[in-house]
Amino acid sequence: MVSTIRGWLQPIADWFASFGTPEPIVHWGHPLMMGIVVFVMGSFTAWAGWRGRIGDDVQKKAEVRHMHKRLALWMFTFITLGYTGGVLSLVMQGEPIFESPHFWTGTLVIGLLGVNGALSMSKFGGGKASLRTAHAYLGTVALGVMFVHAFLGLRLGLAI
Repeated sequence: MVSTIRGWLQPIADWFASFGTPEPIVHWGHPLMMGIVVFVMGSFTAWAGWRGRIGDDVQKKAEVRHMHKRLALWMFTFITLGYTGGVLSLVMQGEPIFESPHFWTGTLVIGLLGVNGALSMSKFGGGKASLRTAHAYLGTVALGVMFVHAFLGLRLGLAI
């Protein structure tokens, strides 16, 4: 299966490699961009979500929830694109795809955020407080996994 997936990705990686991108950008571009998404956008999205949940001012809570909803969608989009870029970066560098804990934590983050997005899109099962609470804590767990993922990515980047 790994060779099949690598076979599908290699032509795409070769196409990107044909741009002549300097090796440091191929090697460190993904971590830099995703670090910004995780630490800045992820933290702010989580802050906005919790602020919209536990704030006192009803008007402010509504504004912050709206901001959280928009930020979370963009964050998920960037993380999904970054995931794809990270996998392609590994292929471009001739590194194994499925062997690092960094790959698996990235996969877990996409899954957690996907489930969390589905909860939100269902309008929390018709406004169920328990699903809203699950969404808040699942998002917090996802952010924690993102921080672990970033640490594992730094270790991977330094090892290759």
